[in-house]
Amino acid sequence: MKKRKMKLISLLCAAAMAMSMFTGCGDSSQKTDSGSSTKEAGSETKDTATETAMSNEEIIKAAAADGKVGNWGLGNEYEVLALLAKYDLPTEYLSQDFTMDGFDDDSITLASAMTYNELGLVQNDYDGGYGYGDSIGIIDMNDEGVAMLEDNIFCTKQFAAENPNTVAAFLYASLKGWEYAVENPEEAAEICYEYGSSVSADHQAYMAKEVAKLVTTDMNGNTVNDIGTMDETAMEQTLEIAKKYVTLDDADANTALQAMTLDDIRDTSFLENAKASDGAFDVEKPEVSIQLKWLPQAQFMGYYVALDKGYYEEVGLTVNIVSGGGDIAETTAVNNGTVDFGVTWVTNLASANAGGMDLVEIAQIYQRSGLVLVYKPENFQ
Repeated sequence: MKKRKMKLISLLCAAAMAMSMFTGCGDSSQKTDSGSSTKEAGSETKDTATETAMSNEEIIKAAAADGKVGNWGLGNEYEVLALLAKYDLPTEYLSQDFTMDGFDDDSITLASAMTYNELGLVQNDYDGGYGYGDSIGIIDMNDEGVAMLEDNIFCTKQFAAENPNTVAAFLYASLKGWEYAVENPEEAAEICYEYGSSVSADHQAYMAKEVAKLVTTDMNGNTVNDIGTMDETAMEQTLEIAKKYVTLDDADANTALQAMTLDDIRDTSFLENAKASDGAFDVEKPEVSIQLKWLPQAQFMGYYVALDKGYYEEVGLTVNIVSGGGDIAETTAVNNGTVDFGVTWVTNLASANAGGMDLVEIAQIYQRSGLVLVYKPENFQ
């Protein structure tokens, strides 16, 4: 076991995460800590169980039998539940805290990690990191066929109907920001840091490179050139897994979720209009705001790049970027008009609409899941 150099996060992070949950879907980016690394260790997220003869299935079954499969819960658990069900295992997991200490001390032998966050902390040896390097094994939810889509852009259906040019303009500039960010992740990381980053500059750089992969690679490992596209197969897979494992407090909401289709939660027309535009818009509302799902960091680098490079200004918009993780979840803030746009996960949006909100996804930024399970091969000899 390797000693931790510093604690990753305070209990305040857990409290903030809980407060931000309207739909029960959490954002694992909350579980980060300032750290620094210039390494690219952890940049590959394919299964790396090369030091053991055991297959992924055998590893998953062994960890489950010991009751040592870990996850944070709060909405991050659905892919883990689907993975366990895939192998006919009980859908139970060990509660994982917001550090990777459980992985480090072997109380959790198959631990959840986000590729752009906790995975880097496990592999790298900067302050707050554990320094395992490439010695760990990784099970990727995308490769296992149980991946769910994460960050998207959404607004209310009413706002979109009343402000179609504003929506198209916002998408046009935001996607331009994302395109620049994934092509220049180091610069994008620096921009995020300057806007009040929640992590260190070096860890921000690590995150930016990993986030770029989620934006430009689909669940099957194919390159995505059309940033923001709403892939029907990936969205359908996400919705179907949500229907199986999300349980809402209200019975009517559960019924509504089961009856939901993709047409209830997404509209591709605004994205199509934005991509077909020459960049000239007659916006109905020149001042708009977007609430993130968490604090400023490279997870949201496209919006900060668009702001910093003047892309929003070019299309006639003044944009205020609002941090997430506070008392009001992004779905609630958008639905009640506190902000105009938001960043959320597909499952959050679907659950919110099942509960009576009227939200619509207008672009899908992340094209694959960032969730992996990490393990030490020596625990599965």
